[in-house]
Amino acid sequence: MLDYKLLHALATVVECDGFERAGDVLGLSQSAVSQRIKALEVRLGQPVLIRHPHLAPTPAGQRLLTHYQQVQLLERDLRGSLPTLDDQAPRLRIAINADSLVTWWAEAIATICQQEGVLLDLVIEDQDVGLKRLRDGDVAACLCATPQPIAGARCVALGEMRYHPLAAPAYIERYFPEGPSEESFQRAPAIVFGPHDQLQHRFLAQCDYHGHFPYHLCPSSEGFVRLAAAGIGYGMMPQLQVEELIASGQLASVAPGHFLTVPLYWHFWRHSGQIIQQLTKHLSKVLT
Repeated sequence: MLDYKLLHALATVVECDGFERAGDVLGLSQSAVSQRIKALEVRLGQPVLIRHPHLAPTPAGQRLLTHYQQVQLLERDLRGSLPTLDDQAPRLRIAINADSLVTWWAEAIATICQQEGVLLDLVIEDQDVGLKRLRDGDVAACLCATPQPIAGARCVALGEMRYHPLAAPAYIERYFPEGPSEESFQRAPAIVFGPHDQLQHRFLAQCDYHGHFPYHLCPSSEGFVRLAAAGIGYGMMPQLQVEELIASGQLASVAPGHFLTVPLYWHFWRHSGQIIQQLTKHLSKVLT
C-alpha cells in the first residue's frame, strides 16, 4: 500500500519547486522532506524526482502525482457522506490559458467555488500546450485547444473564442495605410504572447504571408492589450476582452474581415470525483 504522507510530500515538492519551500508548507525541515522522498523512492525501487538541471518528476513520479490528485478529489466526495472525517477544502490544480482567465473564467467558476469551498491552484499555460500538464500528472484538469483526450481522461468541448488582429488607429495609419500587404507584415512589429503562441502565424498564413515578421513577446493578456492600445504593436486579441476598446475606437482591425476562432476543450481524469463532474457540467454551458 502507498503511504500518502510520502505522496503528499512529493506533490508539495513539485508544486513548490523545491524542498525548502515544501518544508515550509508542510511544517517540516528540508531534511525531513528529503527523507520522505527518499523513503518513497526506496519503496518503489526507482527515483520519483529528477534533481538536476531542473527539479521535475520522473515518469514514475508523474504517475504517482496523477494518482494522488485523483485520490484527493475522491476523498472530498467521501467527506460529504462521512462528516466525521477531517473537512479540508478541496484544491483543484488546473491549467488554463491566460485569455480565458481574463475574460469568462471567473464568472464561470465563482458559484462552485463559493458553494463547495473549492480552492483553485491555476497554472497559466498556452491553450495549445496545456494538455501536457495533465499528461504529466501536474494538474487535475486543463483547458486547451486539443480535442483528442489522453488515456484515462475525458474531453468535453466548451465552445470557442474569436480573435481579431487589432492595433491602435495611429499604428494602423503608419504601418497598414493600404491594408495588409507583404511589405507591411515585414515592417510592422507584432505582439506575441509567448514562444508557443501560434495565433499570429495562423493569421499571417490566412493572409498568404509566410515570411519573417518582427515581434514583441508579452506573456500577459492585460499587458498585451495595453501595448497594442499604446501603439507599440498589433496582435491577435480575444473579442471578449476588447469589445469596449473597439467600440470606443481605441483599437481597430489591421485586416477587417479577418479573424481566427480557437476551440476550447476541457480535459479531466475519468475518476476525478463529483466536484470535477459538477464543474464540467457548469463549464459546458458557458461558451456554447
